[in-house]
Amino acid sequence: MRRIHLAASQFSQRGVAAVEFAIIAVILFTLLFGIMEFGRVLFMMNATTEATRLGARLAVVCDQNDTVITTKMVNLAGFLNPGNINVTYSPGGCDPISCRYVTVSVTGLTVQSLVPLIPINFQMPGFSTTLPRESMSSLNNPVCT
Repeated sequence: MRRIHLAASQFSQRGVAAVEFAIIAVILFTLLFGIMEFGRVLFMMNATTEATRLGARLAVVCDQNDTVITTKMVNLAGFLNPGNINVTYSPGGCDPISCRYVTVSVTGLTVQSLVPLIPINFQMPGFSTTLPRESMSSLNNPVCT
């Protein structure tokens, strides 16, 4: 009788490890995907900051129009939209040659989550870089090409 009781006890424990793994795996994979998404959003924030720096640098050093600057920013950070990029020269009413400051900003950027079955959109903060106008020549300047 004792053997039958032990065998029944062992039989009732079959599959418990699989159930425990399933419960822990859900938590583990949720945490893993969350960490990966957070890292991706931080990467996109850093790339957007670098793109605004590049755009401001091109605007103050090179004699290029806003379209060229926007194109180079989109090439650096492919997720940017030209509609989200704004190049402003100050004081108001000046042209790109006579202005004292240039501000390049990115606003209205939304990042969509890549986690399946969880449609989350992250609204990114506005990014802005302001630099004083420089009197450097854009002729044969590697930054301008």
